[in-house]
Order: sequence, then structure tokens, then C-alpha cells
Amino acid sequence: MAGGPRDEPELPAGRPSGLLGKEIAGYRVESEIGRGGMAVVYRARDLRLGRTVALKLLAPELARNDTFRRRFAHESRVAASIDHPHIVPVFDAGETEGVLYIAMRYVAGQDLVALLDREGPLPPGKAGRIAVQVASALDAAHAHDLVHRDVKPGNILVAEGTDRDHPEHVYLTDFGLTKKSLSLTGFTTVGEFVGTLDYVAPEQISGKPVDGRCDVYSLACVVFETLVGAPPFRRDTDWAVLWAQQYDPPPPLSEVRPGLPESADAVFAKALAKTPEERYGTCLEFVAELRAALTTGGGGPVVTKSRDPLTPPRDPPAWARPMFRSR
Repeated sequence: MAGGPRDEPELPAGRPSGLLGKEIAGYRVESEIGRGGMAVVYRARDLRLGRTVALKLLAPELARNDTFRRRFAHESRVAASIDHPHIVPVFDAGETEGVLYIAMRYVAGQDLVALLDREGPLPPGKAGRIAVQVASALDAAHAHDLVHRDVKPGNILVAEGTDRDHPEHVYLTDFGLTKKSLSLTGFTTVGEFVGTLDYVAPEQISGKPVDGRCDVYSLACVVFETLVGAPPFRRDTDWAVLWAQQYDPPPPLSEVRPGLPESADAVFAKALAKTPEERYGTCLEFVAELRAALTTGGGGPVVTKSRDPLTPPRDPPAWARPMFRSR
């Protein structure tokens, strides 16, 4: 990218930025793969190492704020220092010609939104496998004092697993490299918050201090959606969603998806408690209790699909017939 401020890409505007084929900080932009309010993510080629990366470019106005730039540099280093199999690695971060950028591993796969659109509500086993990988990533970040603040299906990438016992490999992406900074530098105002309505914790809405337990809440919203096909507080308007997140109890899982055990209702009630002190202390603690509830069902295996009651049972095999007496 050459030139001065006139050449800065208008990233949040929702139209092509004209960067395809250009070189930015040693990366050649190949295609756009994602766009948000304050950043655009491109597939790019690392010209030094010859690998494909995901290159995230932040809106130029963010680089003009000194406080934001300092926090961006600090939080980028923290995120890059976390070595975890379910966190998208950060390779590089910096500033070039007035634009802040982050280079991350390019994950070939789909996000959880696409998976749910294609498959609908997931079997409890598959939902549990995805949840435990995301939970592990979040707890690792919390151990480094990094809170995600925007856990949602769009930030969960599902790639092909390694074997039949691990059919999915899940990555959590888009950590709060900028989210905390935005709230401290005037880019969010009174009445606004960082997060996504269907998954945001009540304390984020009210502007209270947050810690890892806000991610527990958001993860519970996501896992609920993987099991029933919709987040727990789906409403007709944004204001109604905001109200429900702060005041309404979650719907019982066993009522929304018949066949799931009632014991899972109590797990979600705790994970989605309105005050952080009443929630699980870690994401893995929540997922462990949920998987146990879904597996045991409070006394037996979970049955999500039953035989048609009008279909007569099959005859036993010949070797077993002596054990059965005809009526």
C-alpha cells in the first residue's frame, strides 16, 4: 500500500476496499473472507514464509488514537503468547502506513454458523465435543487475563479432525484484541457495549466490570443454540433481546428439544445466571457438568429419537428364541 491518508481503505463501509492483489506489511492480499464494523479479514500470502494467513485490518481511525494503539500492541502480544491447540495462533501484529493489522493462521473449514445452517441442531455428542474445545480455549485465555467478550458461532471455526475419535478440530478466533480498548478510548459511548446481542452477558449490557464469567455466559448461549437450533433468548426486537438477557430465565432445554434430559436444565440455569457470582467459575466446569447430564440423563442414556410406536418390534434371532415365551 502506498501513499498517504487518502489511500487508507474504508474498511467498515461494507464495500470492496480495493486491496486485492496489493502488498501490506509483507502480505499479499488474495481475497476477502470476513467483514465487521471495525475490521476486515482477508486471505493473504505471507511473502517471507510462503504460507497462507488470515490478515485482519482494522479501521484506520483506530490507529489515530494513542491509547488504543498502546493497548492493541499489549493485547496482541498477550494473544500471541498463548500456545493452545484450539486458539487461532497470532503470527504477527503491528502498524503499517496508518493501518493496524494482525496476521493469524488461516483455518480451512467453516464457522459454526455455517455448520448449524447445514445440519440444524446437533446430536448431543457432537455439540459436547465442540463445546469442550471452545471451553478449553477460553479457560486458557482467562489464565492469561484475556477475556474474549464476543463468544458467538461466527467466532468458532470447525475444521476437519484428526481421526474417527476426533472428527472435528475447533478453533476460537477474534479474541478481544480491540474490544477492551474500544471501551476505554471513546469508540463506544454510554448505552453501547462490545458483544453480540444473542450471546452477550448481562454485565456487559449494563457496563459493569467483566471477567471470564461473561464468557461462560456467552458460551452457554452458543451451546444452547447447537442443541436446539436457536439461542436461548431469541426475541422479535433487539430491545426485547436486551431485556431478556438481563431479566428473563432461560427456557428449559428439555422443553425446547424433547428427548434431552431435564438434568441439563439446571446446568444451563446456572451457566446463564444473571449475576456472575452465581455462574460456573470456569468454562470447562460448565461443559463437564453439561456433558455428564446429557450422557447420563439423570439415570440412563439420552434418547433423542424413538421407534415409531406403531412399528412392531423385530423377531429375536433364532439362537435367542428359546429365551422368549410366546404370549
